[in-house]
Amino acid sequence: MTRNGAGTALTRRLVVNADDLALTVGVNDGIFEAHDRGIVTSASMFANAPATADALARSRSRPLLGVGVHLTLVDGTPTLPPARVPTLVHGDRFLASWRPFIVACLQGRIALTEVERELAAQVDRIRSEGVRVTHLDAHKHIHMFPPVFAIVVRLAARFRIPAIRVPYEGWSPVWGDRRQRHVARRQSFVNLAMRPWAHRNYRMAAAHGLSAPQFTGRTHTGVMSIEAIVATIRRLRHGVTELMVHPGHIDDALRHTPTRLVSSRAEEVGLLCSAALRIVLVTQGVQLVRHDGVASTDLSPRSLRDAS
Repeated sequence: MTRNGAGTALTRRLVVNADDLALTVGVNDGIFEAHDRGIVTSASMFANAPATADALARSRSRPLLGVGVHLTLVDGTPTLPPARVPTLVHGDRFLASWRPFIVACLQGRIALTEVERELAAQVDRIRSEGVRVTHLDAHKHIHMFPPVFAIVVRLAARFRIPAIRVPYEGWSPVWGDRRQRHVARRQSFVNLAMRPWAHRNYRMAAAHGLSAPQFTGRTHTGVMSIEAIVATIRRLRHGVTELMVHPGHIDDALRHTPTRLVSSRAEEVGLLCSAALRIVLVTQGVQLVRHDGVASTDLSPRSLRDAS
């Protein structure tokens, strides 16, 4: 599988990408802190979420933070009027999760023309605010479904966006306490089931000249630990790897959001701002970058002293 469109030199480069930017103001607070004080280099932004305006305004003062579009077809509201995407919505909202969406696609009840129309509107919403979009991925990894992935590839080419996520993680050991290992094992099985789609999607991205970095973080979503991140850094292969994370501060809006990731977000902020991780990155010779290859986050000795 071809995974890297950039960074072919024998250098290990790491994109630390925070998902769910714009979910709530508290989540935005945590993501921006994990960039300002930690190792987050990139974030994926919802185009039509409660805190999108806040995320757009605050991202402008952080030129080193790469910003991508967190494309949404489930568990959210469309950017376009519901009447323009009737097969995608129930009332004025998308379907609640990826399972009924995939089933509806397989049954021919989802119009792919509407999928492309809505996703193009989401990308255009972020770009219209002057954001130079560095990558595309999707909420709940819904773009892993090959017909949707083909649409996202076309949009990346159309809008000249250099990178796209293929959310498949190769085998990795599980880390953490008993509960964390249990959750990680369960998520690793779901991840492995996506392998056939991943092979196809990597080939499709490569055929269109898009960067599709190696990917990690799915197995430990919601149960991230310092041991898991350090092990990931030490096991990085040459080229570009994306580490998916979900930092955020807990606010009332998050508590009332239908997500299982609540307390874990605050814990991840602390992990990602840890001076220990910066030291591991330096000793392992890993360069922090964005999806477009631009170096991000200072790992100089001075910055290590300031973080400690």
